[in-house]
Amino acid sequence: MVSSDANSDIQAVENLNAAYNKIKNEIGKVIIGQDKVIEQLLISLLSSGHCLLVGVPGLAKTLLISTLANVLNLNFNRIQFTPDLMPSDITGTEIIEDDHTTGRRQFRFVKGPVFANIILADEINRTPPKTQAALLQAMQEHEVTAAGETYKLDEPFFVLATQNPIEQEGTYPLPEAQLDRFMFNVFVDYPSNAEEQEIVKSTTTISEYKLEKILTPDDISNFQNLVRKVPVSDHLVEYAVELVRTTRPNDPNAPDFVKSWVNWGAGPRASQYLILAAKTRAILDGRPTPGPEDIRFAAYPVLRHRIVTSFNAEADGVDTEEIIKRLLDTVKPK
Repeated sequence: MVSSDANSDIQAVENLNAAYNKIKNEIGKVIIGQDKVIEQLLISLLSSGHCLLVGVPGLAKTLLISTLANVLNLNFNRIQFTPDLMPSDITGTEIIEDDHTTGRRQFRFVKGPVFANIILADEINRTPPKTQAALLQAMQEHEVTAAGETYKLDEPFFVLATQNPIEQEGTYPLPEAQLDRFMFNVFVDYPSNAEEQEIVKSTTTISEYKLEKILTPDDISNFQNLVRKVPVSDHLVEYAVELVRTTRPNDPNAPDFVKSWVNWGAGPRASQYLILAAKTRAILDGRPTPGPEDIRFAAYPVLRHRIVTSFNAEADGVDTEEIIKRLLDTVKPK
């Protein structure tokens, strides 16, 4: 006999799968192509993770994120990171105001743009580390501390940061510890020929579209809890952990190419995110449990910013994509 809780979870998976298809259709009214990017964003959101998007300007990254927030009925704020941006410009600041009833002056905290459900940190590497760090507590603990007071952020809370991979002058590269806070590093590529033609046609004429709001913040929080309940086999956990451990050059099972091309491998957070991403992808597809193909799908966005290549890799013209591809060819599920 199946318990009522199990039945409700099965129904919730079906509801999420139906909502996922509706979300893709609504976003498709505005964004042409980028199906894989949309899938990765939703996987990260439902896994309670954050995303780093890397792509050249003009690929509709900001439009995609604002459209996603609109369809999910979430509050959205965009922060343009510049060299003169201060931490208080992100978290908020205290101001002095007059209390007309007592005639006294008192401090009042004015919340910054980080107090929203979805934050777009645009060109995050254009601001100094001190300001970059203002996001760290918010990303990890979902709270902000200012003047000795701690303020909880609204749930769900999702940070998307963008980086331009070309123009690196005057930038402050994110340190590895901060990169590790991002669940996914999503590569936004150029559209195909047909997609680009469709983009030009749709954006150079008068076009109106009305977006339907598919989910509520409470729905998203419930689905995030549902992801944690998805069962996963011990064999799949072993596969994810082995894949991550072989990225470390000092691990006895690391392949020779890792020892030659990698200075630092991924930490335990990568193993956690591989399993969470696999669980989320499975239920988005309407499957009750994930398989090795879900781990392989998540390997690129989870690992590409967690592997620090060596001088040998640079000399051989090898990047992290090639290393991950070789790892997936080498490490097989048992």
